[in-house]
Parts: sequence; structure tokens; C-alpha cells
Amino acid sequence: MKLIRATAAECAAMAEAHAEAFADKSWREDEFEDLLEGEGIYGYLAQAGAPQGVILCRVAAGEMEVLTLGVTPPARRRGVARALLAVALPAARDLGAETVFLEVAVDNDAAIALYERLGFRRAGLRKSYYDRRPEGFIDALVMRLDLAAPGPYPPVGGGE
Repeated sequence: MKLIRATAAECAAMAEAHAEAFADKSWREDEFEDLLEGEGIYGYLAQAGAPQGVILCRVAAGEMEVLTLGVTPPARRRGVARALLAVALPAARDLGAETVFLEVAVDNDAAIALYERLGFRRAGLRKSYYDRRPEGFIDALVMRLDLAAPGPYPPVGGGE
């Protein structure tokens, strides 16, 4: 697997990976382009022939927020999300982030388990955060990671 720092050249592949990971609420290529032009925003694409996953993050005021992290179904449970976090977290530190926040659907047990293994802790709950039409809305856990504290989060370098 190759991890590529996102530029405008990767936006089509990022949108492709996102569409496969989130069929109901995917982001378009132009949305990735617009976001990457913003201050403190960066991302990575995981690719092994075809796009396998994507992460997009924003750093502001000492905090990093994971805007999206998605892995295509064929690549799940193969270390792609962990590898994406392994490159995104050191980049956040380099940009001055001390804390990381993300939201995850309360029923996404695999992602929650990964985040907890990496040192994230539950910090709150956002009621009816994700719209899962036609089933309705589902809550999201807010998870937090202290980048200054020693922890099991991935080392710099990250390919798995």
C-alpha cells in the first residue's frame, strides 16, 4: 500500500475511495479540492492499484479534527485506517495540534475498537449526528486523543 499526501491531483481518487466507503454520503472531487485549499487542511490517500482509503484533517487552534476517514469495503480490516492515521497524526503535531477529535457512528464497532487501541477516549455524544436515510438518524461518539501524552498511537511512517 502506498500513502500519498493529498494534492489536487489526488482528489479524483480520493472521491472514488470516499464514494466506495460511504455510498450514501460521499464527497465529490470538487469538494475535496475546495477543502484542500483551506488553511490547516491536509489529507492522505491510501492506494494499492485502486484507491483503498482516504483521510482528511483540519488543524486549528491547537486541535486536529478528522473531517473524514474512510476505507473501501475490500480493504477493510487490512490496516488501511491505521496506516492513514499513522501519517496524519504526526502531520497534526507538525502543524501544532496537541489534541485530536473525531466522530464515529455508535454502531461502528470496528472503528471504535481501532480508535481505542490507538489511545482515543470517548469524550461525548452527538445525538442524531449521522443521517442514514431511510432508516433515520444515528448518534455519533466524539473521541479525543491527547498527542502530548505517551500512547499507543501509530509511529511516524505508517505503511502496513
